Amino acid sequence: MRDPQLRERSWNARRNNPARTAEPNPGHLALAELERHRSVRILTQNVDRLHVKAGSSPRKVLELHGNIFEVLCTHAKCGWTGTLDEIAARVDAGEPDPKCERCGGILKPATVMFGEFLDEDVNGRAGQFARAAAVFLAVGTSLRVHPAAGLCEIAVAAGADLVIVNNEPTPYDDLATELVREPISEALPALVAELSRVPRQV
Repeated sequence: MRDPQLRERSWNARRNNPARTAEPNPGHLALAELERHRSVRILTQNVDRLHVKAGSSPRKVLELHGNIFEVLCTHAKCGWTGTLDEIAARVDAGEPDPKCERCGGILKPATVMFGEFLDEDVNGRAGQFARAAAVFLAVGTSLRVHPAAGLCEIAVAAGADLVIVNNEPTPYDDLATELVREPISEALPALVAELSRVPRQV
């Protein structure tokens, strides 16, 4: 935040980030399909918006760590938000470190960076969704980054079955109803097919 040269390098890296043009994999597509059969909420630590790109309803995807497609002003009293496309265009036009056009403040991507806290509202909603879950899938995560990792414990304490899909052991494996060590792009379509067949509980 304090180093203009670092900010310039950061904007350059972000405007060329391959995640901006990435495509969903079969795991993303499977979860979008599951939404047609079950009540689904996706709590994601990823910042790439691939769940929405795959077809999941934006209002059912909670971005715990924000996303790379939006930009915000860091000045507490400003509140300006915009898109990375806007800032990338300004960088291309010769502004290596674009400032907020409303207040002149420093801009940053709408991602939670190291040293920042999760948004309180987002964190609270994540806890509510975890407590309401019948089945809680923890997919492709080491479950070592908190507070997101603790959602497994919240879900299990509220009565959910915990299914962990990860190729390595996690600190929450002993709470899991099922452990899946297969690649996500294979495991999720199979899990979704199984969940889609199970009758809804009334």
